[in-house]
Amino acid sequence: MKLKKLVGLISLLCMSPAWAIEPFTVKDIRVEGIQRTEAGTVFSYLPVKVGDTMDDQQAATAIRSLYATGFFKDVRLEVEQGVLIVLVRERPSIASIELNGIKDFPKEQLKDNMKSAGLAEARIFDKGALDKATQELKRQYVARGKYGVSVTTTVTELERNRVAVVFNVVEGEVSKIKQINLIGNQAYPEDELLGLMKLSTPDWMSWFSKNDQYSKQKLSADMEAMRSFYMDNGYLEFNIGSTQVSITPDKKDIYITINFIEGAKYSVSKVAVVGNTIVLRDEVEKLIQVKEGDVFSRSALTETSKKVSDRLGQEGYAFANVNAVPTIDKEKHEVAFNFMVDPGQRVYIRRINIAGNDKTRDEVIRREFRQVEGAWFDVEKIKKSKQRVDKLDFFEEVNVETLPVQGTADQMDVNISVAEKSTGNISAGAGFSQGEGLSLSGSVSQNNLFGSGNHAAVQINTSKVNQVYSFSYTNPYFTDEGVSRGFDVYKRNTDSTSTAVSQYGSHTLGGGVRFGVPIGEDEAISYGLSAENTQLILTANSPARLTQYVNDFGASNSNLLGTVGWSRDSRDSAIYTTEGLVQRAFLEVALPVFDMRYYKFNFQQQWYYPVAQDVVLLLNGEAGFGRGYGGKDLPFFKNFYGGGTGSVRGFESSSLGPRDVNNAVLGGTGRAVGNAELMVPFPGMDKNKSVRLSGFVDAGAVYGPGDLPGSAGLRYSAGAAVIWISPMGPLKFSYAVPLNKQPEDRLQKFQFNLGSMF
Repeated sequence: MKLKKLVGLISLLCMSPAWAIEPFTVKDIRVEGIQRTEAGTVFSYLPVKVGDTMDDQQAATAIRSLYATGFFKDVRLEVEQGVLIVLVRERPSIASIELNGIKDFPKEQLKDNMKSAGLAEARIFDKGALDKATQELKRQYVARGKYGVSVTTTVTELERNRVAVVFNVVEGEVSKIKQINLIGNQAYPEDELLGLMKLSTPDWMSWFSKNDQYSKQKLSADMEAMRSFYMDNGYLEFNIGSTQVSITPDKKDIYITINFIEGAKYSVSKVAVVGNTIVLRDEVEKLIQVKEGDVFSRSALTETSKKVSDRLGQEGYAFANVNAVPTIDKEKHEVAFNFMVDPGQRVYIRRINIAGNDKTRDEVIRREFRQVEGAWFDVEKIKKSKQRVDKLDFFEEVNVETLPVQGTADQMDVNISVAEKSTGNISAGAGFSQGEGLSLSGSVSQNNLFGSGNHAAVQINTSKVNQVYSFSYTNPYFTDEGVSRGFDVYKRNTDSTSTAVSQYGSHTLGGGVRFGVPIGEDEAISYGLSAENTQLILTANSPARLTQYVNDFGASNSNLLGTVGWSRDSRDSAIYTTEGLVQRAFLEVALPVFDMRYYKFNFQQQWYYPVAQDVVLLLNGEAGFGRGYGGKDLPFFKNFYGGGTGSVRGFESSSLGPRDVNNAVLGGTGRAVGNAELMVPFPGMDKNKSVRLSGFVDAGAVYGPGDLPGSAGLRYSAGAAVIWISPMGPLKFSYAVPLNKQPEDRLQKFQFNLGSMF
């Protein structure tokens, strides 16, 4: 019997001609040594079939192919009387993975991470995958500031060619930044520069912000913040020479040293515009934020390039290139700039693609777009389109990308991707006072009914004071031009005997129709007509003025209401507003058809102003007044009220304004409210825009006839609030302290509101 052994891959590749085998025809193939692997699997990877001619090159290729599967740790080939024998030794499989000493992470999460590295139960054991999983585990601890973590692994062989893998982890303590040293700063004190950094030594908020834990990414961001600070204040040649980060031998304390090279302070000597500006050069020059004699500012250069590019983008030049080319005079410490303008080729939009809207119909999003397919690219129309989709308030996130069409130079696609949120909204308000305890109100609405963009709301309030049953429906695109139509049906029962408001009861039943007509991109007017009937119920404790009204005009009042409104909304976003203006005016008139004759007018203006990055100032002002006409008074149940969320926080809801001799609130014929609120990211949650902290000052008053005694006059309060854009709507918790409390005032320092910002 003739037997030839074909040695392993390396030997086979390096053997001399004396070791070469004579080519032969494979009559059969036999696999030996397999335990878990199926013979068919080996055959599928083996590049040799029965009937093939076997030679040195074929043998080498076969061994390489079987090794490459990762299933085997040894492969040999033998031949016996034309039969190719494949002898293999399988790698062991992983019977179990055990994690000991881990507290900071869920073990299942770590096992999932190891699986992506190639290490998992029932898989073939690979020493390289084990090393990779170990390093990844250490990396996760280092990312949490635990530089002293120790990870050791044990691999135990088991029967049936299996192994057990054990990770023993000693987590150690979090390493803290002990000291940050700045070297080379002469223009600015160290405290001011350290204030620009996110990283810091431990302070009272470190437990929450984790800013005392070093990370390479945070340090890089801090160095860029300091570089921007210097470059925006004239230091054109500023540079960070070196950065050293050292850790003590016990892995507990970290020391950071940053070396500055400030250079000289530069001013701008000359500014010019060069190239094909497309639009009038004078118009481009007005967009330049850098003027002769100004201190050099990198952000002003960037802003100029952006403004000029955007202006050319309005003309369809999507790829306009605007570069500021400097000419530096180091002796005079001056720099001149030539803004090189290259408009590129004019581009039009081929297609608008929408993604992510599983519930909302495409047409609901597409009808808000001002950029249309087939038209020239317009950067302002694309921005406006994004804002309008944002203001639908159907989505947590709205992203718009413009991508060039491959193979063309004058076409682009607009891709809009949205992340839908729950558009069902539970609106609630609550407050607590010693006298009245907890007060609640609520409603349920669906702002995107069946994905159509239509709005439906049902309010059912069965509190002790107010019982409200109402239904409203609005179609925002009743016509293709954007005219909206809505219907309202409502029933309200009021019993104010247990509140600060004058004691009376009422039953109101009504309904109506309304329309909204857009008159501009951000502007619309509305008008409506409704009818209602109110039945008044007085008690023995009702104020004399209420009794006099019923005696004069009766306990049953029918009313035909005509309404006219105007609104303008230029906010950049309805989700996370940073700038813009909201204005609303509303007139309600009782038409001379039924019993009542009165009118009420309200005006509100909100102004959002970005004070700094992620810091927004909100100013809100409201004014309203009402009067009777035709010899009749403004009905007392149509009076204005103030206090609580939506007006002056810190005072009980509807408790401000004129009172009767028994200190019951009567409401008034006029109201004024002012609010100033500064909103900042919640400490430690800078990247989470949905949670913000604010400080506010409120002022407001309700006014009535001059002969009424009580609390007429302005009231002030100040406090803090936490704002959370929750899945159910904006949620605001506030704590306010009245600044000029009067003896008759009722306080309610802690309040919260769900469903509206004011």
